[in-house]
Amino acid sequence: MRVEELTREAYERDGFAFPIDVMTGDEAHDLRRRIEALESGMNGLPRPMAQYLRMNTHIVMPLVHDMITHPQVVAAARTVLGSDMLCWGAELFIKEPHTDKVVSWHQDLTYWGIGHSDSEVTAWIALSPATPASGCMRFVAGSHKNAIIPHRDTYADNNLLSRGQELSVEVDEEDAVDVVLQPGQMSLHHGRMFHASGPNASGDRRIGLVFRYITPDLVQQNADTDFAVPVCGEDRFRNFDYIPRPEGDFAPPALERYDRIMEIHAKAQSVGAAQESRVYS
Repeated sequence: MRVEELTREAYERDGFAFPIDVMTGDEAHDLRRRIEALESGMNGLPRPMAQYLRMNTHIVMPLVHDMITHPQVVAAARTVLGSDMLCWGAELFIKEPHTDKVVSWHQDLTYWGIGHSDSEVTAWIALSPATPASGCMRFVAGSHKNAIIPHRDTYADNNLLSRGQELSVEVDEEDAVDVVLQPGQMSLHHGRMFHASGPNASGDRRIGLVFRYITPDLVQQNADTDFAVPVCGEDRFRNFDYIPRPEGDFAPPALERYDRIMEIHAKAQSVGAAQESRVYS
């Protein structure tokens, strides 16, 4: 669908919307090429490249930081959240070809520490085909209307989530919808949505560029501070410290900023865990 066809009513009913056209296939392929060039060309970094890609990528990569305010992506998110918006997180979800890595059934808002309200939305942009064969996401329509369900931490080796967290209730797989996206298409989903994804049995990487948008009134409840990027409208609350555009790709000030923010996030998101969350997969 075109962004103009997205309605808040449909999103509130289902808890998700897809496929939303936000860029052309050629633009998505070019973005993927530029990201993978950085991925393969940066050497001697203090942390594994996989970690920088998996969490808070916008802190160290100007390319990703700039995409936060992509007009079509922002227009779609504003349909859900309204005119005042911050970006709380950005990351790349990459499943390598022929991998058994999965994401178990879970609700995002369980662990973020920013409450369980409707004041957030995740935008997931496909940079390669997301299909059942490549391990696309799966949603259960209307499940966002539930409260947060108890989860259990598995720390399973093949689980891409930081704690291998999974719902402590069974999900009927027949209720799930495959979120099929072509490069340049996007999905939106609510943080209480039951969602999961399977292994990538295809011969190509499954790559999603993900932004977590929030309204400025939210507050981090598990730490004294938190961080975000202003996107549009007005922030009358200033509950978040603003993250500046990186000085360059993996520039030293950006790397220092990344370490400081990751330390705070790791502690905040490990509240109640048997062990500290993995910071990358």
